[in-house]
Amino acid sequence: MMKLSADSQFHRQLFLFNGLLPALLILIDAARGRLGVNPTEFVTRTTGVLTLVFLILTLMVTPLRKLCGWNWLLKQRRLLGLYAFFYGLGHLLTYLAYDRDWQLQTVAGDVYKRPFIAIGMFSFLLMVPLAVTSTNAMIKKLGGQRWAQLHRLTYYIAIGGVLHYWAIVKSDVTWPRFFAVLLALLLGYRAVAGMKKARSMTPRAS
Repeated sequence: MMKLSADSQFHRQLFLFNGLLPALLILIDAARGRLGVNPTEFVTRTTGVLTLVFLILTLMVTPLRKLCGWNWLLKQRRLLGLYAFFYGLGHLLTYLAYDRDWQLQTVAGDVYKRPFIAIGMFSFLLMVPLAVTSTNAMIKKLGGQRWAQLHRLTYYIAIGGVLHYWAIVKSDVTWPRFFAVLLALLLGYRAVAGMKKARSMTPRAS
């Protein structure tokens, strides 16, 4: 029991450190003036990609746990989801601060000109209730089943994130395609797992 608790604490600290490391590196590079010729674009793109990375990692927890027996990952899933929200918020704030100069009334016109921004904003809005309900108290209040159903929105958020990223990139779509393939595999796994579960429950129902 002591060993299990120590391992859980170690994994927690490991995920906490590695999740914050990209933000720390961005701040260090910003302080040293090493964000390239267009710092705003660099930070915007980087936080957007990090949002997708943590969304994909969140969705990978269940397959890895079931296929590899890594049950310890389950306790870190909410943390990964919160990091996705954290970098998504950074992505949005960077856009509002440097692209729109906090002139919020100009956002609607920009969304009309560049519809991919609407996809990104809608995906982020879907992340808000997931972040709000990430505490143990909210899980208890909602009930495990309702909480799990709500957090299935993560798949739709990831789809929106991939579409948003793909629309931004005008020439080389290597990385958007990479995320799209990963997400397709995860959706495929979920579909197959769902069919297997339905088949296993059919004899019981009959």
